[in-house]
Amino acid sequence: MEQPLTPRADQPLAPRARQRLKSRGKRHITPDHITPDKAQRKTQDRQASPADVPVPEPRPADAPKTDAATTEEQKADVPKTAGAAGRFNEDKSRQEKQAHPGPPASEPSADTENEPEPPAEVPVPTQRPDTAEPGAQPPDVAPTPPEKPADAGDEKMLPDPRSADLPDAKMPAEEVACRERLKALGVEFEEHKAESNPEIGCSIPYPLVLKSLGKSIAIAPSTELNCPMAEAAARFAAEVVQPAAKAEFGADLKSISQASAFVCRPRNGTRKLSEHAFGNALDIASFTLSDGKKIEVGPAPPEKDAKFLDAVRKAACGPFKTVLGPGADADHALHFHLDLEPRRHGGTFCQ
Repeated sequence: MEQPLTPRADQPLAPRARQRLKSRGKRHITPDHITPDKAQRKTQDRQASPADVPVPEPRPADAPKTDAATTEEQKADVPKTAGAAGRFNEDKSRQEKQAHPGPPASEPSADTENEPEPPAEVPVPTQRPDTAEPGAQPPDVAPTPPEKPADAGDEKMLPDPRSADLPDAKMPAEEVACRERLKALGVEFEEHKAESNPEIGCSIPYPLVLKSLGKSIAIAPSTELNCPMAEAAARFAAEVVQPAAKAEFGADLKSISQASAFVCRPRNGTRKLSEHAFGNALDIASFTLSDGKKIEVGPAPPEKDAKFLDAVRKAACGPFKTVLGPGADADHALHFHLDLEPRRHGGTFCQ
């Protein structure tokens, strides 16, 4: 007969299998040798002490980490206990530390925890936009310089001592002698009244109007010159131009066509009075020979004409103090300019 399976009172109960502890902080098993007082004090200590091992503050060189990353690292540093034995050993270690307290662990103070974490990088101030100041902007339109007054001083001609020449009540002896020489050369002329312009400075106190430069050499149109310039032109025509025409073309000089004589004006582009302003200059545009041939002054004449003009031009430098023609400048491209401008030491200017 089989006996019932009722356990006997004198037999100890079989130890139950160890139960797996649930996650930390929900349930704890108190061993038999720990008294209720100790268990209650152990629970209070767990509530007062931090559940995790304190993590030392990061070094200043390390970049600060976010709260979430710090929490994960703190959890990773805590040793994981899988069973009740590991949790029991941890609780026992805490009790022994309370019975023999050591130096307190350094915990971050409340003041330190409340301080803001230093930034990872030093903030760079926002740069100001690269905008130029209003005063540095160039004006849209260039300022127009003020106009010079009509009577500005720089518009006046430079002073010339001849501008003050006026005719005397009686003609000077040198003027009378000059006229006698003109008659001896066969020059036809007429006396002309004195001319002057005090505002500009032009003056010719004893002018002559030439009709011819000798017995057989005419000049046209009517030419107003002072007597010394008239005599120099007459001698130049008889002593230089006439022989050159005979040698080059086998004909005599019949007439000279002039482009300018007395004109009250300054030199082109300057404030200096021209020699024309004193009747002291003559411009020759062309020569006409007895056979009707006309030789015009220009930059590119025919070969024989060029030879004649070159000889006349070279011979003029000496009797006249200034000789200009084609090639000298644009103003003298079509005529010869001859004058008696007084120069230092009797020098000449020929181009």
